[in-house]
Amino acid sequence: MLKILSTILAGCLYFGWNHDFANHSQTPAAQPPNIIVILTDDQGYADVGFHGSKDIRTPNIDRIARNGVVCSEGYVSFAVCGPSRAGLLTGRYQDRFGFSRNPLVAPNDPAMGLPTSEQTIADLLKKANYTTAVVGKWHLGAHPSLHPNKRGFDQFFGFLGGGHQYFPKNLTLKDLSEMKSEYDSYRTRLMHNTKRVEETEYLTDALSREAVRFIREQQNKPFFLYLAYNAPHAPLQASEKYLSRFSDIADPRRRTYAAMVSAVDDGVGNILNQLEELELDKNTIVFFLSDNGGPTPDNASDNTPLRGKKGDFFDGGVRVPFAVQWPGTLPAGSRYTQPVSSLDIFATAAAVANVKPKNRLDGVNLIPYLSGRNKGIPHDYLFWRNIDGQKLAVRSPTDKLITQPNMEFLFRIKDDIAEKNNLSQQDSQTREALKTKANDWNRQLPPPAFLGLMQEKEYNQLHPDRFKVVEDFK
Repeated sequence: MLKILSTILAGCLYFGWNHDFANHSQTPAAQPPNIIVILTDDQGYADVGFHGSKDIRTPNIDRIARNGVVCSEGYVSFAVCGPSRAGLLTGRYQDRFGFSRNPLVAPNDPAMGLPTSEQTIADLLKKANYTTAVVGKWHLGAHPSLHPNKRGFDQFFGFLGGGHQYFPKNLTLKDLSEMKSEYDSYRTRLMHNTKRVEETEYLTDALSREAVRFIREQQNKPFFLYLAYNAPHAPLQASEKYLSRFSDIADPRRRTYAAMVSAVDDGVGNILNQLEELELDKNTIVFFLSDNGGPTPDNASDNTPLRGKKGDFFDGGVRVPFAVQWPGTLPAGSRYTQPVSSLDIFATAAAVANVKPKNRLDGVNLIPYLSGRNKGIPHDYLFWRNIDGQKLAVRSPTDKLITQPNMEFLFRIKDDIAEKNNLSQQDSQTREALKTKANDWNRQLPPPAFLGLMQEKEYNQLHPDRFKVVEDFK
């Protein structure tokens, strides 16, 4: 009897951590829903039609909003690329496993990236017999043990580093063995699984093409597609096909940025059209979001009305365009106004595929909330840590606290979306309560597992053979 009670208690504790995973899993169908995550890179909060953009037209991204739900308070788990992606793909705060920094391209370092102790969404869904693919940017490790094909993905088409050149003529390096610096990885040929391939199309178009191909080839069985566009991340490069759409934008940087977003929008349209043509749209969940806020001075993005930019814990760094469609299950054309997180995508996938995660999750199954069945609040608190900047942030449904050296910010974020009114001195009770929550969370976290992009000089001194390729991908 004691053994039985212990087993029951353990199960209650597990699912208590995972919130709605147990209570709101979808009833298993003959075939569970396909899942597509479309992630842009450095896109501004205001740079989609469903957030009111006038100069950048995104009719296809807006289709996701019309077909489903706009999460107007959609957050990511960090304010720069690599850690944000690690959180999304594991459903866990990346600081729980030391992924606290942007990783370097270090092809002979198995610790520089997503640790193998972590289960990815692809690992999880393969247990439910999904076919899995990542198309685009990886940025979770360049060592062979960290390659997408080793992390649950059946197929990979894209690049391993944190960014890439968009025009094929600029891909002048055969592989990682020819790298001499971090940004040389931007010039390597693309990869199909572990092989290097020649590409002839503009990068965004090539990624869209491969995503559509995967959907078409996998139409008769459940699939998971993680489409991680590089756009509109620097370098600012667009083909004339897209530039010609924005002759009315005078600022050349904003015009190029708009063209890059428009290329993504075309790709999203191709994907949605393919789903509809194959009659898969009603059995496919499509998420759209950016990996962090726009770096407004660098790529001419727009985070209006949010304060801050990429790298900040003001909402301009971590609050992103976020929309979800599942026709027939989620209400079309609706808006959800409670805070949700990219961490929730993993928990949602686990629930709809009816498979138990390996690790404790920080996200929740969003479907009961977005469908209106659960009237509660998905998260009591969301947290962020920048260990090198000595910054912590915590968001409750109504308030947000940011602490950093010699400065604290408290905002009534529900009513002050632009974070203009710092209440840290006026409301010490809320400030201290949120600070306690943030500090308690922070004490659970280990130190960073690797030196990152900001420590590149130190890393190179410690690893003079950094670019020596132990097991090359040719």
